[in-house]
Amino acid sequence: MKTLLVTEFWGVGDLAIGSAFLQTASRRFRVILLAKPHAVELAKELWPQITVLPVIAPWTQFTGKYRLRRWPWRTLQATLRQIRRQKPRIAVSARRDPRDHFVLRLSGAPRRIGFPRWGSQLLLTEPLAKVPPDAPRAAQWEALGRALGLSILHSPRSRLGQSPQRLALLHSGAARPVRVWPIPRFAQLASRLQRTGWPTQILCDPNQRQEWKSIGHLAHCPANLAELIRHLKNATAFIGNDSGPGHLAAALGTPTFTIFGPQRPQWFLPNHPQAACIEGKPCPHKPCFDYCRFPKPHCLLNNSTDEVSQKIQPWLQQLH
Repeated sequence: MKTLLVTEFWGVGDLAIGSAFLQTASRRFRVILLAKPHAVELAKELWPQITVLPVIAPWTQFTGKYRLRRWPWRTLQATLRQIRRQKPRIAVSARRDPRDHFVLRLSGAPRRIGFPRWGSQLLLTEPLAKVPPDAPRAAQWEALGRALGLSILHSPRSRLGQSPQRLALLHSGAARPVRVWPIPRFAQLASRLQRTGWPTQILCDPNQRQEWKSIGHLAHCPANLAELIRHLKNATAFIGNDSGPGHLAAALGTPTFTIFGPQRPQWFLPNHPQAACIEGKPCPHKPCFDYCRFPKPHCLLNNSTDEVSQKIQPWLQQLH
């Protein structure tokens, strides 16, 4: 069985989007995944056959990513030596990132597949055509699959054997502030759901715990990724921001509703057949990814509780 090296250096959501590819590839290849340490916990649940080599790529940090003197050069060199000992025959990346392609080249893999940018086709043996501009993020993984002769199936996990009692799980966190819908509105939404017969549970990020407490609501902050996964698996529906937990919920088979702001839903709607969303209000600068040109992300904040609730109610009705 050939060894396939896969790189995905970013967040939990990015790995969840690539989950179908990793599951499919592991049936034909011995897969080694080069990713952040949280991939170790994800692999236990989503792709147990895969070997994870944990590493933090310094260019994926939100701040200080180009302070080269502070990069962990010894750790990076040790990781590369470890990769080369695995003798991968094929190395792939779903990102148009020359830094990732440089890693593929250094891996020693004779076959290297990716999406070139800024001349990085020189580092690849099989540069792929850019996917259409409005294609979802998962389309890049599907293109990699086609290059490897794989048919990527995005079938949600079976929920047989899980509790039939319905539960709406609300998660108020996100990696970047421009993606965080206000916590008081999440609280109002939770109260409305409970009045319509939907029990709710609220999860939050550590920096949000005090704000939830100040408005008189109990919100739980999972201690680790394994605990978050347990909550997501027990939920009937997930409601949250454009963030990693939503993509992870979809990968685990839980239907999702996403409150979008600066990002385009057609790119980052979680990959589940019952995924739904409300789009951020129009803005001439969208998509903005992780930053906003205004002091506050009006595209997100101008979605009122009434508007979000009116979208969520019919979606919930068709789930149960």
